[in-house]
Amino acid sequence: MVHIISVWLLAAGFLGAGIFNAIGTTGTKTDFARWGYPGWWHVLTGALEVLTALLIALPASRIPGLALGAIIILAGIATVLRHRDFSHLPPLALFAAVIAVAALSS
Repeated sequence: MVHIISVWLLAAGFLGAGIFNAIGTTGTKTDFARWGYPGWWHVLTGALEVLTALLIALPASRIPGLALGAIIILAGIATVLRHRDFSHLPPLALFAAVIAVAALSS
């Protein structure tokens, strides 16, 4: 049961984050620019997050989806640590914890 809940939380979380990043609110674009990424980076990030959600949702591609999700989250953690933008750490840490639960409970 823990596995199923964690998988669907991740799929929903990555889908929501992906849509939010792809749309690119003013705050999102400002954050990505402040971190030194090109103007289109939020769209790429959003697309990868949506892809991650789809991969995680499908049992046959769940492991690659979890791996891609872990890479995305690790890149996000590295970015916010490098720029000392610690306010972004709690959601990233939550994603990392749920990825670990999903991976370990499978």
